[in-house]
Amino acid sequence: MSYEQATVRPEPTVLPSNEGHHLHFLNHLATIKIRGNDAGSMSVVEFVGPKDFGPPLHRHDFEDELFIVLEGEIVFRSGDLEIEAQAGTHAFLPHGRPHTFQVLSDTARFTCVTASTTTTPEFDMMVEALGTATVTPTLPEPGPIDPALVAEICAQHGIEILGPPPAPLS
Repeated sequence: MSYEQATVRPEPTVLPSNEGHHLHFLNHLATIKIRGNDAGSMSVVEFVGPKDFGPPLHRHDFEDELFIVLEGEIVFRSGDLEIEAQAGTHAFLPHGRPHTFQVLSDTARFTCVTASTTTTPEFDMMVEALGTATVTPTLPEPGPIDPALVAEICAQHGIEILGPPPAPLS
């Protein structure tokens, strides 16, 4: 099944590991697997992030997130909660609660499922708006990130930036 077919739901969808819409997104690789749309209540995006990568502290207005760590180690932070997660770990981060995470290993591969019962999920749209399409699913060369643009695009998709990204651990 092609990526385009996978975005038309509610048909069943099966995508091999290297298929989807690949984007260089904020210095890491994002692959949109399932798009949120009016016919469905979730989006699915797989990420590969380098050591120290982490998004700014933020809060989703409408979407819950479920992270599944596939490879590597990540620390998840929300309020007083700080948990180091290895491959096989699932982390549920409900909407309305500030959170962030950070890659601890050299790289980490993880899936983020966003879901909402009140609105069409837009997380995948935010990723696409800030990303640059790429044919090859590889990590991009690190480059500058415009925090004001990130905050603006996130706000357009129901995500409020509340603080900076985590400080590098190395």
